[in-house]
Amino acid sequence: MDRRLRGLSRLFFWFLSIQFLWKFHQKKMLEFITDREIYQKVLCERIVKAQRFLWIATSDLKDLYVEKRGAMVPFLEILSDLTGRNVEIRLLHAKEPGKAFREDFDKYPNLINGMERILCPRVHLKAVIIDGEFAYTGSANLTGAGMGAKSEHKRNFEAGIITDEQIIVSEVMEQFDSIWRGTHCSLCGRKKFCADYKDILAERKL
Repeated sequence: MDRRLRGLSRLFFWFLSIQFLWKFHQKKMLEFITDREIYQKVLCERIVKAQRFLWIATSDLKDLYVEKRGAMVPFLEILSDLTGRNVEIRLLHAKEPGKAFREDFDKYPNLINGMERILCPRVHLKAVIIDGEFAYTGSANLTGAGMGAKSEHKRNFEAGIITDEQIIVSEVMEQFDSIWRGTHCSLCGRKKFCADYKDILAERKL
């Protein structure tokens, strides 16, 4: 290898090293958020930008309205928009939603096949995972009061973290996915309150 090629080779490896170090040392985000910030930074800023998948875990599930182009629309409309962009959606919740949620759900027929749901009575975690790159975990249920969408003097006092730290995101994903894939179903002591465990266990045997 002549001197010029050796020089180019060293330059190439130097460039790769700099690129690796830059990515490695990129500042990761870990932020404590409360109340209205949950609505703004999770629902408004992040969920709408999901590209591949969106996983949501909540204990309570109620009708929730969010801003869209200057108007307030059901959060289910945002999920319907994501489904229209082929974003895979999983919703893990502890009890059946109320009447208003069910009525709004009927307005978005693409969610029937576009959003997977599992009801597990033991779910008390609250989490949002987007594309395996971002996670929220905290106290807020998927409700207007919980997510900070209600007015200042009516919303709940809630807290949580948002992060793109891959280790934390992966751990939040694993907790969600272990419930989703039925890891705990066979030994669960609350089967009489669960309508889904038989189907989940049947899928695990396939």
